[in-house]
Amino acid sequence: MLTPRPTTGDTEWFVHDRFGMFIHWGLYALSARHEWLMTAEKIEAALYRERYLSRFNPTHYDPRAWARSARAAGMKYVILTAKHHEGFCLWDSAYTDFKATNTPYGQDLIAPFAEAFRAEGLRVGLYYSLLDWSHPDFTIDMYHPLRDNPDAAQLNKERVISRYAEYMRNQVAELLTNFAPDILWCDFSYPTETYNGLPGKGRADWKSDQLHAMIRRLSPNIILNNRMDLPDVRADVYTPEQIQPTEWVRVEGEPVVWEACHTFSGSWGYHRDEDTWKSPEQLIMLLVNTVACGGNMLMNVGPTALGTFDPRAEQALGVYRDWMALHGEAIYGCTQSEFTAPPDCRLTQNGDKVYVHIFAWPFKHLHLPEMDGRVAYARFLHDGSEVPLTGSEWETRQMTIRPGTQLLFLPVRKPDVTVPVIELTLK
Repeated sequence: MLTPRPTTGDTEWFVHDRFGMFIHWGLYALSARHEWLMTAEKIEAALYRERYLSRFNPTHYDPRAWARSARAAGMKYVILTAKHHEGFCLWDSAYTDFKATNTPYGQDLIAPFAEAFRAEGLRVGLYYSLLDWSHPDFTIDMYHPLRDNPDAAQLNKERVISRYAEYMRNQVAELLTNFAPDILWCDFSYPTETYNGLPGKGRADWKSDQLHAMIRRLSPNIILNNRMDLPDVRADVYTPEQIQPTEWVRVEGEPVVWEACHTFSGSWGYHRDEDTWKSPEQLIMLLVNTVACGGNMLMNVGPTALGTFDPRAEQALGVYRDWMALHGEAIYGCTQSEFTAPPDCRLTQNGDKVYVHIFAWPFKHLHLPEMDGRVAYARFLHDGSEVPLTGSEWETRQMTIRPGTQLLFLPVRKPDVTVPVIELTLK
């Protein structure tokens, strides 16, 4: 079986746990129409602040309830947006007044969050946006709300991006020192993108080498992602977003530790009217597909302005709760299998256990290539019932069975679970 190249950060627990929760939460929850509304609607920083900072009051915020929901869904770690692109900070940063403690709620939001999730046995990570549309030294670019201002180039002459980079280092140091996260998820770089003569941003703007060195000095074992535009520095984890890789993610030909991040619907932040919520089958298949290709999956929840998970999110988390309660062993500690999956199936493997995830239910028989004589026993995970390896001579005589194939003899009707899984114990 493939193994990823070594990492500087501690990814041993990470590749075992496989399944985490992403949480996008900020002032944009008040608008209930996407976390990028500040730039999508070209709202200037002063107006954005006036409209939302004085109204942010999540009186129903209960991170213990969030943590219980995550644990029940089978998630083993969490990553919270400490600061998203809008620049609003969920903690009491000493370097800005654009923060949760200056809202009507008036309290740091990260400390109780970290305490609650750790109490439920989950590892804690923090997301930090490299972009900041509210900072006065963040130069205007293609993603900035002022990108179409005719004076954008002139306004940029008054902005000093190196001061902003120092601001970022100071804030990241606060996060690492105050909350000791297991993961720091920085987002994102775009050095080759331009718009109306406005350049993108990458390592030269972020001073990524200095930022990276500081992080490693303060938190040597922390897991870092690949979004700081440091091609000569090996990231601990690579992060395809809103796509489903069909094979193990590789960098320069080598398999790497990777994590796909996804949303329940089409938005990361709370979006009241967005309606492309994934079906139960899609939710489970995304997770299975990811682990079957050697990756982790980070599934996002966007809490409401009141600090709650809305009913649609709770329902989606319930899909994972019900399935993982019966099938978690086919995810935790598993990776891409050494064997080839049958049509309409995915395989995960942990040592001498191979798990067959059946996406489309076949009629009575499942043909397992390369496994003839390799299987000692087969059973369904949802009820522990045996799946026979042999059938009647009359039945098998009528079938074309390719050399090396092991047959499984299935019930005619699909079991009443979203994605049935058969555990194979190898000889």
